Amino acid sequence: MPTPYRADHVGSLLRPPELLDARAAFAQGAMSLEWLRELEDACVLRALAMQRDAGVDILSDGEYRRPAWSAAVRESIDGLVPNPDPPINTILGQWRGPHGEVARSSTIPGTGLVVGAPVRQTRRLVEADAAFLREHAPGPWKITMPGAMSAAGTLFKPGVTDQFYATRWDLAAEVVAMLQREIAALAAEGVSYIQLDSLHYVERITDAEMRARMVADGDDPEEYLDRLIACDNAVLDAARATGVTVGLHMCRGNNRSAWHAEGSYEAMAEKAFNGLRVDRFLLEYDTDRAGGFDPLRFMPKGVNVVLGIISSKEPELEPVDALKARIEEASRYVDVDRLAISPQCGFASTQWGNLLSWDDQRRKLELVAETARAVWG
Repeated sequence: MPTPYRADHVGSLLRPPELLDARAAFAQGAMSLEWLRELEDACVLRALAMQRDAGVDILSDGEYRRPAWSAAVRESIDGLVPNPDPPINTILGQWRGPHGEVARSSTIPGTGLVVGAPVRQTRRLVEADAAFLREHAPGPWKITMPGAMSAAGTLFKPGVTDQFYATRWDLAAEVVAMLQREIAALAAEGVSYIQLDSLHYVERITDAEMRARMVADGDDPEEYLDRLIACDNAVLDAARATGVTVGLHMCRGNNRSAWHAEGSYEAMAEKAFNGLRVDRFLLEYDTDRAGGFDPLRFMPKGVNVVLGIISSKEPELEPVDALKARIEEASRYVDVDRLAISPQCGFASTQWGNLLSWDDQRRKLELVAETARAVWG
């Protein structure tokens, strides 16, 4: 049985200001790559110590070597060109919520690029991330990577990319092959927990506005869902090595405490929960934007569910008793022995991070660990 990791978290952490300053200096040619890497290493060590002290069961490098959660692919390939018609063509909705304007005004390095030539991989996706964690992590750790369509979706520009890849799915197939190679290498190197972040299940399929837009554009949401499951399984199956825990995270967008989508898991739950070959799902459940727990009735036996019932978007701490009550509610659909707890998403899916402080983040992770101990011992 895979390790339950009762006190989990999605992976990304707030970047220290000195790391953001160093990335800006490097982009302007005022810092060498060697110095940037040394500072990244120091910041990852600080993040590892914070996670250890907070008491969570699984550690990450905070995705500190990336400007955004999906950038591991973008920064490892040739074939990108500036988008000739910014803003970048997106298949997702606008940033929503009280902080939506802040998110819309945040520019992420590299997001103005699209595929404009045959893609060629130039380096491993997360080799350095895994190597550093293997040497320095003071406990179990995970590696996170984007799902193929999540990585490829916004790199596809009609009129530019389709000269080389007829559809987004054709471009995603290239990314699938990269992810398969990376996972095979990670498994050979002894990585024990690999998490795929694949957002289109809830960012496109369950959001009523996005679903209507798909139909208007001539896409069949059910066919899209089937193809998305097949695409992710082609990657997930590469991680089915003995001892490797395979997780898949779904959320509704996460940038500067804003989100893209809302809606219950119901529209995709039966197909996705039963069709995706994973050990654990990490699911966003911090607000009513995600609906209730009843779609968990489709969760197959033997699959663990990490309940993202703590917000990584807002600093207020959820009461432990309220969290315990929500876990008890979810246990009506999935046995409590197959449940775990985490924040609903990362704290910094983009390098600018959500609107919390470092201490807020630490207290949130401490709350994850405290609640896990109260429920599971």
